[in-house]
Amino acid sequence: MTTTVTAETTPATGLDHLEIQGVKKVFGDNTAIERLDLSVHRGEFLSLLGPSGCGKTTLLRMIAGFETPTDGAILLSGKDIVSLPPHRRPVNTVFQSYLLFPHMNIADNIAYGLKQAKVPKPEIAQRVREVLALVQMEDFAGRKPEQLSGGQQQRIALARALVNRPQVLLLDEPMSALDRKLREEMQLELKRLHTKLDTTFVFVTHDQDEALAMSDRIVVMYDGVIQQIGTGEDIYANPANGFVAGFIGKQNFIPAEVASIDHGTARLRTANTVLEVPSLDLRPATAAGRTETLRAGERVRAAIRPERIRVAPAGQEPATANTARGTVMSYSFLGDVIQYMITVGDNDEILARVPAAGSTPLSADAEVDLSWDADAVAVYGCEGGSSSSDREGGA
Repeated sequence: MTTTVTAETTPATGLDHLEIQGVKKVFGDNTAIERLDLSVHRGEFLSLLGPSGCGKTTLLRMIAGFETPTDGAILLSGKDIVSLPPHRRPVNTVFQSYLLFPHMNIADNIAYGLKQAKVPKPEIAQRVREVLALVQMEDFAGRKPEQLSGGQQQRIALARALVNRPQVLLLDEPMSALDRKLREEMQLELKRLHTKLDTTFVFVTHDQDEALAMSDRIVVMYDGVIQQIGTGEDIYANPANGFVAGFIGKQNFIPAEVASIDHGTARLRTANTVLEVPSLDLRPATAAGRTETLRAGERVRAAIRPERIRVAPAGQEPATANTARGTVMSYSFLGDVIQYMITVGDNDEILARVPAAGSTPLSADAEVDLSWDADAVAVYGCEGGSSSSDREGGA
């Protein structure tokens, strides 16, 4: 028998289901959220991604009703819900800690919200059965939370939220307590549930792999400001600024100076080589900056993804622009790729990743040539915007 659980929805006007309009949040002297606008489409899986303290959880709590905006409106299906208390909003939240009642069995945990809403008992029983089937936990209805694994408890927390048939499901880093294998399994589970349901998911995480694996769109935040919104593919391949470039995936940032610009090609001089790149606009360090035209003499940061760098034994690559010679410091086998840490020049470090298939790892202390295509280099402003995942190299 196929079980279907659908969200109880109010017809929305247009494509946008949840709209954040000019929302700002101030705690005392601290501005947690700058004035922010965001539209979430009906039925999409949207992730709020950023480092700790960027404002993503504060935004989620304002949608849920646990915090009140200092200014602005939050519209759900065209209706402002800012004045509604949490229990009157058609949203449910799954928290980092699952908050299951230890003295209740699983069925009673799931039914708790329906009982508080005085839903008739026959309907409660039916909806609990449906949602247990949805999360593939039908055989666990009579158990207590302490008898379940972490992953099973998380499924029950999801079931308890979904049984109320919310228009929007809010997920506040619900997988942070799980080990890596369980997190990967639950990523697939969440995607499966989202595909089955006509429900909008808003997911908060600081884990870029989670966001890339599950999201229809990603909102990258930093310091209370949206830095970029887009699909995972677009954000990874076309970061809007230096912060996004460093936060999403691994990145080599190389200090450089614009030596010349001629016939659509810019030449960037670094400590150890010359980079030739298409003469594109200079991207800002953060969303607070502006895209500008590259100018000769300007100090910039060139960014190259590790997987765009080719590694070969020394002497196999001609010494031209977009090449550098270095020494292997260490290498790691990561399954599908081999990762090299390579010293270039005076102890500057470059991270490179090459496909493991058909490759023989180069040993530590081996002299190597690095090369990359001109279109592998993006150019960003220097001021601010670095994240802890940036690598400052010096090719």
